[in-house]
Amino acid sequence: MQSLFKKRAKRLESKKKVVTKLSTFYFLLFTCILFSQEQPKDSVKSIEEVLISAVRATDKNPVTFTNVAKEAIAPRNLGQDIPVLLNFLPSVVTSTDAGAGVGYTSMRVRGSDGSRINVTLNGIPFNDSESQGTFFVNLPDFASSLESVQLQRGVGTSTSGAGAFGASLNMQTKTAQEKAYAEIANSVGSFNTRKHTLAFGTGIHNNFEMNARISNIHSDGYIDRASSDLFGYFFNANYITEKTIVKAIIFGGKEKTYQAWNGLEDEDKLRNDRTYNTVGQYTDEFGTIKFYDNETDNYNQNHFQLLWNQKYGSKWQSNIALHYTIGKGYFEQFREDDSFSDYNLPDYNGNSTTDLVRKRWLDNDFFGATYSLNYSTKNTDIILGGAANRYLGNHFGEVVWTQYYIPSQNRYYNNFGNKDDVNFYGKASQQFGKLNVFADLQYRMVFYKANSTKFDEVNDTFRFFNPKAGVTYTLNNNSSIYGYFGIANKEPRRDDYENGAAKPERLFDYELGWKYVKSKIKVNVNAFFMHYQNQLVMTGALNDVGSPVFANSGKSYRAGIEIESTIKPYKWLIVAPNITLSQNKNQDFYFQRDGVLTNLGNTNIAYSPNVIIGNNITFLPIQNLQLSILSKFVGEQYMGNIDSKRSILSDYFVNDLNINYEWKINKGVKSVVFSGLINNIFNRMYESNGYFYTYDDNWSNPPAITTIEGAGYYPQAGINFLAGITMKF
Repeated sequence: MQSLFKKRAKRLESKKKVVTKLSTFYFLLFTCILFSQEQPKDSVKSIEEVLISAVRATDKNPVTFTNVAKEAIAPRNLGQDIPVLLNFLPSVVTSTDAGAGVGYTSMRVRGSDGSRINVTLNGIPFNDSESQGTFFVNLPDFASSLESVQLQRGVGTSTSGAGAFGASLNMQTKTAQEKAYAEIANSVGSFNTRKHTLAFGTGIHNNFEMNARISNIHSDGYIDRASSDLFGYFFNANYITEKTIVKAIIFGGKEKTYQAWNGLEDEDKLRNDRTYNTVGQYTDEFGTIKFYDNETDNYNQNHFQLLWNQKYGSKWQSNIALHYTIGKGYFEQFREDDSFSDYNLPDYNGNSTTDLVRKRWLDNDFFGATYSLNYSTKNTDIILGGAANRYLGNHFGEVVWTQYYIPSQNRYYNNFGNKDDVNFYGKASQQFGKLNVFADLQYRMVFYKANSTKFDEVNDTFRFFNPKAGVTYTLNNNSSIYGYFGIANKEPRRDDYENGAAKPERLFDYELGWKYVKSKIKVNVNAFFMHYQNQLVMTGALNDVGSPVFANSGKSYRAGIEIESTIKPYKWLIVAPNITLSQNKNQDFYFQRDGVLTNLGNTNIAYSPNVIIGNNITFLPIQNLQLSILSKFVGEQYMGNIDSKRSILSDYFVNDLNINYEWKINKGVKSVVFSGLINNIFNRMYESNGYFYTYDDNWSNPPAITTIEGAGYYPQAGINFLAGITMKF
């Protein structure tokens, strides 16, 4: 164990050297290519799309997806996080701990949580390797540096990183801008929310161009003390010619958020004191309830990417990406009456327990490469690619204060988690008249070695074969139908090892769809059946750091239909409704109730509503003025898997109003954009998330065992607003 500590210490000491070497490598490789190419002839945007072509689906592919351009995000980009901005997409359900869309936010797609949604940034994995979750709070105001987003539902196409068990979210960062620009954006709103953003770009000169952004966001949060202080930045340097694209990108952020992960269990407070936050609560020696003022989460994350696309003639092109992410942070907790022995500390004058403050750290590095080779003609598209990534994680805890004395360099646990992820894939799309045939084969290997305070050292290897295939048939100039089948496999998370549910999962995904496109209407109807083996479903319970607890459910399935449309009956009116109707079931689900193991038959999968409806009605009454009414209905859902009435999370229907007007000036100032967003305009009191737990009680009537149930909820804000002004130069 001492040798392990020495290795960790050595890695920590050398981290700055690694960053320096990697930055130098990026600079040298970028410079080597910089001065030897021709001027671009095609549009910048169309050229840069090839950088993400390996992970994105096209209309020819039999995959269910939705594309979102930056122009669709911009009117509401006033400080809220990316999941909230994507809330109105089909099958999407979002929530936020602080209740107002700033800070820790989450999203689910088809009932699958963020650890089952594969997220990539420019084709590079973003999911945390061990928890497999996505924490957009670490990238504040990242939406301001996005060019486009694609959300694939179901298994989708092969990508890198964690397996897609509900969806894949691919984000492309800002492309090169042909003309120089500058933007100053400021917004303010309810709960003392404010966002300040400064961005600029040089425009293309001699094939070279740069973009930069810095952002600061603060919010007190709807929930008591659930404040957020966020800093984000983005920088890219682009070199673009007709055949070569090189992009060096650096981005990241720093966040400090007061924790709000406990929710509310007290139903009286839920009705009468909805903003009450139990996190940080303690009782002093006089019996007075107080709150620790620094019960915060603190994390800093920086990303380095180098992307290189090269064309060889008219049919061949290659993509190579190198990446490195460095992250370090901790959350701080006040603990009442903990045992000294739990922290390897000596008792004090006969006192075996103490109040204390602890910090639990995560220090990690993630680096690797992705690559692809593409052959493309009018009827044929072939992609060969893969990735090799390594994650090095260090988990440790420190006691920084006790009520009797301050410990000297107390590290009461020191654990690690190392993960290598390698995959190879081949994709082919071939057109035969009106029929397009698609095949996608991926082989993925995962090597995971870790230890924990809750499990002994593990050294597991997973080998997954993930085939996908489908066809698209063009009925006429306006419509087509498609069918798809795909298999996905997914390794367990670190928490699954700690909870004793460390089995890999398998998903069989069947999709059948119809697409119709005309000048004034676009419709996509999709039926899906997702059959799982050993699906890790959320039990409803939370662990000691507020994260969901998962358990293998044996066999289970999700089946439903999604309808997505955009209708433009008039030049001044756009209506974009979507609806998902589904059944989500555990099959032959066993549960130990009152001490007896019982087969409950088919039960509802936790956090999987049967009805999700979204709508966006946009009015364009005059030039440059946009008025949108955005609506979201989420049906009743269970927060556990045993169909307990106690675990029901009520349905909710929320409406937002978005106003956006651009005042064209073109005299020094290009334009001024005025934006307003009124969230929850009808002041609906609702909870978008919660938790459910059970425990066995045999103290009141021994030896009989009684199963006790409990639930908590995360209240969301009533009516609230954000307003912003953006000056464009």
